[in-house]
Amino acid sequence: MTQSAAYQRLTARFARIATIQEAAAMLGWDAAAMMPEGGAAARGDQLAVLAGLAHAELVAPQVADDLADAEAAQPDPGADQWAAANLRLMRHAHTRASALPGALVEAQARENSACEKIWRQARSRADFALVRPALETVVRLVREQAQALAPALELAPYDALMDGYQRGIGAADVAPVFADYETFLARALPAAEARQAALPAPVRPAGPFPVAAQEALCRRLSERLGLDFTHARLDRSAHPFSGGTATDVRITTRYDEADFAQAVLAVVHETGHALYERGLPAAHARQPVGEAAGMAAHESQSLIVEMQAARSDAFLAWLGPELHAAFGGDLAPYAPGNLARLWRRVERGFIRVDADEMTYPAHVILRFRLEQALVGGDLAVADLPGAWNDGFRALLGVTPPDDARGCLQDIHWYDGAFGYFPSYTLGAMAAAQLMAAARRAVPGLDAALGQGDAGPLLGWLRVNVHGRGSLLGFQDLLRAATGKPLDPADFEAHLTARYLG
Repeated sequence: MTQSAAYQRLTARFARIATIQEAAAMLGWDAAAMMPEGGAAARGDQLAVLAGLAHAELVAPQVADDLADAEAAQPDPGADQWAAANLRLMRHAHTRASALPGALVEAQARENSACEKIWRQARSRADFALVRPALETVVRLVREQAQALAPALELAPYDALMDGYQRGIGAADVAPVFADYETFLARALPAAEARQAALPAPVRPAGPFPVAAQEALCRRLSERLGLDFTHARLDRSAHPFSGGTATDVRITTRYDEADFAQAVLAVVHETGHALYERGLPAAHARQPVGEAAGMAAHESQSLIVEMQAARSDAFLAWLGPELHAAFGGDLAPYAPGNLARLWRRVERGFIRVDADEMTYPAHVILRFRLEQALVGGDLAVADLPGAWNDGFRALLGVTPPDDARGCLQDIHWYDGAFGYFPSYTLGAMAAAQLMAAARRAVPGLDAALGQGDAGPLLGWLRVNVHGRGSLLGFQDLLRAATGKPLDPADFEAHLTARYLG
């Protein structure tokens, strides 16, 4: 289909916006992985200016005219589904951006950056009072953002924030799923703990594990899973993450010489994110339709690699000898059964990123409820530590001993990311559903994993998830790949088979 001149102008503009955002992404990676402390203030200014530039491009007067002309000139959305989807996503992005004053966009970029730097110190000292004033500013701006977006998107304020991370999913969709899971967890967790107690206690490999050896192993493992390091880097940061761009992916981890598992499993997780970025449709690069289908979709890709594939019995049988070759010592701790007891151990711990896959959703449910209260004005920032501890105790029966292991542990709120947390558990549920479909569609998938070969799984994901970009929304993506929308029963079946079978 011949594209109108208006649509061509829009694609050029959105490519420019994406390029500005890529520059911001690289500065964000540098701030977390390389930048000295003294660069923080200037970096905040740089990110604020880039956010303002991208916003100004998106709300420029001609954009509204071009959108109207392109929509009017589009004779048949079915003739070019990619262009039709791209135009819808452009309209959505313009609607969101037009609802936000440029001054608010820049203020959020600046204040989020400043708060995140203070949060690092506060977490290291377990001192919530240190970051509280900065977080109050961030929350005030988030409330302004939500109130501005809500009428434009015809959504409730908190749903408008969720929309920025996963379109088409709101609190009313998530709340019953989480309530059902809370009921499942109350029954399944004690049963899993009892079954676990009856098994031999796992043996931890004896360290130390030199950082250089861990780093080399992590890179080899990431490559084995399919990441091409001519388009990727592996670095260190306080909080593991995946960033950069689709052609220049940056993954990070952190190392502990007493325990290599933290680094290895974080790299496997972030490699899943990176593989998704690398598999996005290159023909639609720097266009909304060429982006990932949202953060729940993104989490499904990190978790299908980490939890579904890399922690499977088959893959652990291959990985054990690789770990022993890297670190030496007694062979017994690297036996697949022992690794399974180590890395699939359920525990009522305090730290979300270290949580097992059964209790992890409880961490997310807590954050989902608290951030709704913060955004809605029902919870004051000053009362966050107490509300956190009460909620955690209600969900998992234990109370964090300090705020570093409580409300200070995650970067998200201190960096202004509200509405993100539900994506983690929606992604875990989607990962189980996708893995079940992949196993049905790809004979020998587990046999390949037993040889350390993730190629068959990656090939299926390239076709059914990665290559579709944002052509489909989250639920339609799952329908196309698995034959049904999100079905939490697949996740519960996976947990039951792994921890109660």
